[in-house]
Amino acid sequence: MDVRDPDSVHRLFDGLPRVDVLVNNAGGSPYRPLADAGTATAARRHARVIELNLTAPLTVSLAAYEHLARAGGAIVMIGSVSGARPSPGTAAYGAAKAGLENLARSMAVEWAPDIRVNTLVVGMVRTELSHLHYGDEGGIAAVARTVPLGRLAEPSDIGAAAVFLASDAAAYITGASLLVHGGGERPAFLDAATVNHRTGKGEAG
Repeated sequence: MDVRDPDSVHRLFDGLPRVDVLVNNAGGSPYRPLADAGTATAARRHARVIELNLTAPLTVSLAAYEHLARAGGAIVMIGSVSGARPSPGTAAYGAAKAGLENLARSMAVEWAPDIRVNTLVVGMVRTELSHLHYGDEGGIAAVARTVPLGRLAEPSDIGAAAVFLASDAAAYITGASLLVHGGGERPAFLDAATVNHRTGKGEAG
């Protein structure tokens, strides 16, 4: 199913007897600098990224609404740290993920108390496509060293967090954004600002 096709999405949910949990996980983006959008074709590619990462989760959520309301269900949006920081090369993706997080908070208010809606704000994840973003094993290891926990997330880390937000253990959590990013990224300025401290010079501040 193409989640960007409302007719196909609605046909799927119309044929289901019950839906308790919806995880809006479809998404992604190729590396595409904005300056490459000098033609109408390139601009449409950026628009398609926004459609997949923002409009499609709204389409799917609306299609599932009646089922979820009857079941007292939950929606988990798969967001990204790209939605809260600059995303050079994937700017349309970052903008869509920022919008997705805001959409989830609005849904949480409008659809309470029948449906809970939360967002997982995901950092870097090791998947079968990691090499497309981070290079070979050496590149992946170098990127992992920038994460405080020392590794990229495994898909199971994200799955466990989604299960938690969908479970009764999170029954009083809605409109929330849960960071699943291994501690984020060590700010680059820290290394520059602490060079003198490592040599015994300078003052702490």
